[in-house]
Amino acid sequence: MNILRWQAATLLRRIPCRPVAYSSFRLSSTSARFIPPAQFNDIDQTPRHQKRDGEFEEKESPDFNPRNKPIPESPSFYTGRATYHDALIVLQNAVNTIHATLKNLQLLPLPDFARDSLDLHPAIWKPIEEMAEKLECKLTTTRYQKITALLNQLNHYLAVAKTAGYKDLAVRVNDILSEFESGKASLNRNRGKRAPVELDQYGRSYTVGKRKTSAARVWMIPVRVPSVDAPTTIPAPPLDTTEIPSSLDEAAAALTMEVPKEPITVTASTILVNNLPISEYFRHPHDRERILRPFRVAGVVGKYNVFIIVRGGGTTGQSGAIAHGIAKGIFAHEPESGTVLRRAKLLRRDPRMVERKKTGLAKSRKRYTWVKR
Repeated sequence: MNILRWQAATLLRRIPCRPVAYSSFRLSSTSARFIPPAQFNDIDQTPRHQKRDGEFEEKESPDFNPRNKPIPESPSFYTGRATYHDALIVLQNAVNTIHATLKNLQLLPLPDFARDSLDLHPAIWKPIEEMAEKLECKLTTTRYQKITALLNQLNHYLAVAKTAGYKDLAVRVNDILSEFESGKASLNRNRGKRAPVELDQYGRSYTVGKRKTSAARVWMIPVRVPSVDAPTTIPAPPLDTTEIPSSLDEAAAALTMEVPKEPITVTASTILVNNLPISEYFRHPHDRERILRPFRVAGVVGKYNVFIIVRGGGTTGQSGAIAHGIAKGIFAHEPESGTVLRRAKLLRRDPRMVERKKTGLAKSRKRYTWVKR
């Protein structure tokens, strides 16, 4: 075996080795790539239905060419939210157009005093659920805020057009806003408006005042002033030049003579609280002063008789409720006093329900237990 191995190794040494040319190897195929014939034909989209025996039968339908697809109606078709982007584009174009129109009419930009005097009613738009249903797509909070921001801008332009008297422009803007306005907008607009108080056949007003948990029903009627004859003027005595005081004492005595004065009639009004006089029902002076404050502010002390029925709460809440109802009644009888009453914050209900906590106390008035050590 060793002899055979030696002979084989000797034979291999005698065979000359030639270098292999790299060009003799082909790294790519020279044959054409095979493409099935069906690839050159259009895909057959003809609908088929299956028979009972398992065979398929093609329905007769017009020729369908997938390469000749209709062009989308909206350029936002491929965004996935075509209706949302279309609405956004329409609103943005409307904002730009109306802004340019108002600017040409020299209505924009407005100075600060003109902007503050605009009769701008805050609009109430559809909630995000109704807006998503209208646009037929899901809306996030960010997308909803983008739409409402443009709508608020259009609402501002609507107020400018109405104030300036351009009704045609206001109608155009209102048509756009009405599509996005909530159905409850009319109810919410009238929610903050106060119905005017009407006087009955006897000239009485009926108002309701509230404070904390107290509620007061207030009836007010003007006091009947008795008819008084016209005062008679006392003619001055004729000046007698012959009688001239001889001294300064006599002149001073003549000047200090008492002149008869007419008695001043004061109208007496009545304020009954739960069929009791105000002084008997409210023992504390500050409660009575709180009730009389609307009369003092409006300057009509003693001009009206007041009948009150109050329920709930304590003396502080009841006196505040009565003052609120009296202020509303005075405004019903004398509308010109509304400005003074509003500045005194008497026509607005006090929203505070509890007394605030004080620093260093356990509650509003409760103190901590005193400990000696």
